[in-house]
Amino acid sequence: MLDRTAQLTTRYVRTPEAARLLGLSPRTLEKYRCHGNGPTFRKLGGRVVYAVADLEAWADQAACTSTCDPRYVEARAAGNAHR
Repeated sequence: MLDRTAQLTTRYVRTPEAARLLGLSPRTLEKYRCHGNGPTFRKLGGRVVYAVADLEAWADQAACTSTCDPRYVEARAAGNAHR
């Protein structure tokens, strides 16, 4: 079970701020959400919010050391999959 203090200190942001933190457009983040290849989100009171820690974790999964890195190929494919 999560520590109650940790739950209360989790910072949530809405789509425009989440997109800004990731360097994406809000529309791109919305598309990722619909296609299931974006960061984890929550629906609270009819609003979509993202935990900042989830945004950081999602961005960290795309970390690559070169264009030869297999994760680079996967990240490019994910970004182009639904165009």
